[in-house]
Amino acid sequence: METGRYNVGVGLLVMVGFMLYGFLLIYLRDFAAGKEEWSASYSVGTHFEARLAHVHGNLFGLLNVALGLVLVRLKPATDIARRTAAGLGLAGLLMPVGILGEVNLGLPPIFVLLGAMAMTASVLLSGILALRHWGWSVPSQP
Repeated sequence: METGRYNVGVGLLVMVGFMLYGFLLIYLRDFAAGKEEWSASYSVGTHFEARLAHVHGNLFGLLNVALGLVLVRLKPATDIARRTAAGLGLAGLLMPVGILGEVNLGLPPIFVLLGAMAMTASVLLSGILALRHWGWSVPSQP
């Protein structure tokens, strides 16, 4: 079964994206024109929101990697629940992307809330499944 594969792959790619975003934040803080103003707003406004997106993007990417590895280990009897948990984990990535959308595009915070709720539900469901159905699933052959 490939449930969890996309969580691992997408999670790692999202982590790379938000790591690169971290380099942009370092550039804005230390090298860009207007770096003094950017540094002065360290704990408020756009700078704070940008740091939130960076941190949550990497956290949610790492959570997807962990979820994927857990979901692969569950017994095949839980296929629908595993797919649900995997999908919710991927939907959780709406949170950091939503924060960036708020900062850069002025989007409403609904994506942040939906992503947070999806990730919370995914972790909860995965935890329950792990307690009930831990074992090695056998990958299907093509």
